Parts: sequence; structure tokens; C-alpha cells
Amino acid sequence: MINQKPIFESIAPDFGHSFTYQKFDEATNNKNNTWHYHPEIELVYVNGGSGKRQIGSHISYYTDGDLILIDGNLPHCGLTDVLTKNKSETVVQMLPNFLGDNFFNLPELRNIKSLLDTCKGGIAFHGNTKLKIGDKIEVLEYQTDFQRLISILNILNELGKSNEYTLLNAEGFAMKTEVKDNDRINVIFNYVKTNFREEITLDSIASLVNMTVPSFCRYFKKITNKTFIQFTNEYRLVHASKLLAEQKMSITEVCFECGFNNFSHFNKSFKKFTGQNPSEYRNELKTIVA
Repeated sequence: MINQKPIFESIAPDFGHSFTYQKFDEATNNKNNTWHYHPEIELVYVNGGSGKRQIGSHISYYTDGDLILIDGNLPHCGLTDVLTKNKSETVVQMLPNFLGDNFFNLPELRNIKSLLDTCKGGIAFHGNTKLKIGDKIEVLEYQTDFQRLISILNILNELGKSNEYTLLNAEGFAMKTEVKDNDRINVIFNYVKTNFREEITLDSIASLVNMTVPSFCRYFKKITNKTFIQFTNEYRLVHASKLLAEQKMSITEVCFECGFNNFSHFNKSFKKFTGQNPSEYRNELKTIVA
């Protein structure tokens, strides 16, 4: 059993810099796939590829790259690994007040101020926004420090004007590290992450955190806005999406590899979760990749 809190990641910009910029490619993949948090806001662009994301209590699967903005102190896992098959990953991290306590209160920066207020639960951008901003983020590699700073402000301003986004956690359910009794919820999250392929009963998970089943169910719903069974099944279905996209396994094999012990239930759950049955989902991915 893994019994761990999200790891605090200390981020220190290089001397003379107010933010950090990192770019990873296939040869230097981002190794930070642990459940972690930091006070810095994080902007991540994954160029191509597909993978799993867990931001707070939200879990989902992305395809054809990703563009994410994560607020400070919101626990999350890395977006890429050796199976993602992305071309590159660019990460920009900055404290909310990296340009001064009142800088973003300037009227000219109202779009950025609104964006930073909105991103408290994490935001995933899509459509033309992902393509357009992704290109701008890629250009950061060739810019001077001053040009990067101006470009980052421009990128944040453009994101603040976009309506092509999905909020990853409902307000109040972002699982930020200041949430009371955070140790307990992280024990639960890490247990699911490690044991989702097996049956996890309410009795066993409630016992793990020294609670009665009714108290546990109320607690988990209050913290995540989901039932424990819903959360666990979503984790399994996201893993199934990943396997269907990345592995040459039969759908039956995927079903049991993800912790479902009933093929009919798996099919129904997958269609309810994604809008497609597993074979339709896999076939559509083939057309996207082709």
C-alpha cells in the first residue's frame, strides 16, 4: 500500500529569472510523474501524443496533445511518460505575484486576472486555442529572457479571452493542499492509484482511514463531489481509454486489466463516460492518428 501525501516540489528559478521555463523532448522526457504540488502556477503544453491526467480530484485522458493551466498548490501528476509518444513538453512555472503583488490588478491585465481566478481548479484548453497557443509556447525556446516574459504575458492574455476550455474541477472541489485533513484524502487517492485493478470495497477503504462506511461516504462526497465508487470507476475508465489507444490488447483484456469483472458493465460504463463504446472509441482514435 502506498500511504503518501503529494510531494512538495521546490521550484527555484535560475539566478536572474522570475519564472522557470523548461522544454523536454523524446530524449529528455519529463520524469516528474509523481503526485506533487507547488505554490507556482503551471502552464503545460504537450505537443502531440496522448496520455492520462490527474489534476486534483479530476481524472481524464487526452489525445493529440494537451494545453493545461494549473493553479498553485493544486496536486497533480505529470502529463507525459515513455508511452505518451509526444514530440515535446513545455512547462512554464511562476508564482502568482512573480511580477509584484498588484501587477495583475492593472486594468489592462483584466483578462489575465480573470484567467488566474478561473484556473483554481485547473483548465484544459482545446480547439484553435490549443493549436494557436501551442505554437506560441513552442517559440519560447528561441527567445531571450525578456522576449519570453512578454510572450508569456501575451499567452496568458490570449488564454484569458478564450472560451475553448474545460474546467477540470468544480469550484470547491479542487483538492488543494490547504483543504482540511488533506492527509486522509491523499491516502485514499494513492490507494486507488495503486489498487484500482483489484476490487476495492467500501469497508476496506473506510477502514484504511479509520472511518465507518457512512462517515467515509459523506466525507468523500463532500471533498470531491463524487461518490467513491464513481471516482474509482472513472479512474478505471480513464486507464481503459489509455490502453485502448496505446496497447494492442483485445477489449476483453482491457476490461479485466482495468479492474472490471463484468464485460457488459464495462461496455455500458465506458459508453456512458465517453459517449462511445470501446470499439467505436478505438476506431475513432485510429482515424485521428492516421
